[in-house]
Amino acid sequence: MLQFARFAAIRAAMALFTLLLVSFIVFSLMELVPGTCAERYLAFKNTQGSGISVADIAAEEKRLGLDRPFVVRWGSWVGNVFLKGEFGDSCILRLNINDLLGDKFLISAGICVAALILAYLIAIPVGIIAASSKSALLNGSLRFVSYLGLAMPNFLLALIIMLVSTVVWGDSLTGLFSNQYRDAPWSFDKLLDFLSRAWLPVFILGWSATAFALQTVRALMLDENGKLYVTAARARGLYGRRLLWRYPARHALGPIINSLGFDLNRIFNELPIVAVILTLTEAGSLLLESLARSNDQQLAGAIIFLLTATIVGLNFLTDIALALIDPRVRKSVMGG
Repeated sequence: MLQFARFAAIRAAMALFTLLLVSFIVFSLMELVPGTCAERYLAFKNTQGSGISVADIAAEEKRLGLDRPFVVRWGSWVGNVFLKGEFGDSCILRLNINDLLGDKFLISAGICVAALILAYLIAIPVGIIAASSKSALLNGSLRFVSYLGLAMPNFLLALIIMLVSTVVWGDSLTGLFSNQYRDAPWSFDKLLDFLSRAWLPVFILGWSATAFALQTVRALMLDENGKLYVTAARARGLYGRRLLWRYPARHALGPIINSLGFDLNRIFNELPIVAVILTLTEAGSLLLESLARSNDQQLAGAIIFLLTATIVGLNFLTDIALALIDPRVRKSVMGG
């Protein structure tokens, strides 16, 4: 128990250090964008005919504290993020980022996590069966489906589903809410309406994730099936499902669990394009807007940091899960 507590404490410290390092990188990238936040904001106001002067820029920079040293500004920003959960104001929109994001990031994270869970709920049992089955038809069919999932982009699948839905039912299935619930406060009816539409982005994002995970599980199972310890278990009279789940499947789960954070990151990377096609008003679409259109680096930096924090947190949980499954993981940490 003491060894496990030591392992968890080390992993937690590593996760915290990673977040601090990421916060420094994100803040540095925000600062490296040409022009200060005040200059970009006032340039945006000038495009609307406001007639901003150099003196106005200097006053705005002083108001935002941009005249302070870089390290002091980073320390203030990271302190507000870690201690208060505050990301400050959007550079262009001049709105509080916490209010601007609202529940958008939680919705985005929920969609991505649901797509990840869907992918592994399908890929793990199907991949294990595919690796253990001798049926050429079954293996060929699963290989075709997985290759199709890898070859067909998510945005193309979204367009196909929208086209079929529009022709057959007269509804393109775009958006996460119906018109009557879009601006309404959360309620049980709004939750049901959300669930009736959220399945589409979950399915689309889980499409390629399932194909990728299926290939991974199948390859790991095939590799484990050929190892000597499996042959030795068969020699001792262990066959069928008992052999499958006790040895190769159990050992193959380690790398699969360890890749959850990577897979979640890959799903979120695909979310902005899917969000544009399906007109989803959530963090993926907001990230694309802040990076490509409005150049609002403060808003983009907040979303990227939240995404990184989610992935780091998931990796921490997977490390704990691996330690519970495999004692060798605990003993490998810091020479333990």
